[in-house]
Amino acid sequence: MSLRRPLDKTAIGLMVLVCFIFSSQQLAMKGAAADLLPALQVGIRSLIAMTLFGTFVWLSGQYRQFRPGLWLPGCMAGVLFCLEYIALGEGLNYTSTGHAVVFMYTSPIFAALGLHFLVPSERLSGWQWVGAGLAFAGILLAFVDKGSSGHNSIYGDMLCLGAGIAWGATTVLIRSSGLANAPALQTLLFQLGVTVVLMGIVMSPALEWPINLSTTLLLSLGWQTLVITMLGMTLWFWLIRNYPASRIGVLSFLTPVFGVILGAVWLNEEVEPGFIAGSLLVLAGILLVSGHEWLQQRRRAAQPTPTNLAGESAAG
Repeated sequence: MSLRRPLDKTAIGLMVLVCFIFSSQQLAMKGAAADLLPALQVGIRSLIAMTLFGTFVWLSGQYRQFRPGLWLPGCMAGVLFCLEYIALGEGLNYTSTGHAVVFMYTSPIFAALGLHFLVPSERLSGWQWVGAGLAFAGILLAFVDKGSSGHNSIYGDMLCLGAGIAWGATTVLIRSSGLANAPALQTLLFQLGVTVVLMGIVMSPALEWPINLSTTLLLSLGWQTLVITMLGMTLWFWLIRNYPASRIGVLSFLTPVFGVILGAVWLNEEVEPGFIAGSLLVLAGILLVSGHEWLQQRRRAAQPTPTNLAGESAAG
């Protein structure tokens, strides 16, 4: 029997907060890009977060719950996680935070497509295929109208879309491997650890010493580590442990919405009409794909049952 709670005001409020926190990631990275490349910021924040999470896991004894024999899928998940953030970090050098967050959050579409072919219980329904089609149409439309952004923005958008594909592939790997039954912290530590190693190898030649430890950079790294990685991920794990994941996941479409708004307000980024139209199609597609189960449940709940019909007939 499921012990998960029905969706309530606490879940909705916390999920809105989580979406806002996650939407600020691209803003924090791009805001400090003049002092340190975004990809290198990810490496540093991953090292700090890995140290803090690792210490917590060790002191609390949660490592005893870790499942053995998951080094291969764990390292593969770490490689995909690292590729995701290398692509995102490089993409932010060429495109806006609004573009980055929308293209990155196409990941549920790619995850759903991958799971359709690899996990029999995750077959897409007709409406989910419609949602996938809407999302891809939105991606194409968002590429058409570049405004004053130019060709560099197209390159950056493609990299951020690649980040979304890598994120989707990570989800497919986790759901179709032994990681599906492993504690979330075990998977997260795999991802952070591999990212630290690979970022050190790939990005260290781009590191310029001494690092300009400006107030902006320190605030950005603090926000990314303590708020986005630590608080945001902790709240997310708590939510999916205590509430139905399908219903919680429907609200994740708020993340790219917040990301576009933050980029426009905080960094005065241009938001092109074609990009807005494409983004709306992408969000509609994500809602259909990720929220299909929830929408079905709502539709069934709204339909009168035979018992209710009989009662209404008798009352008439």
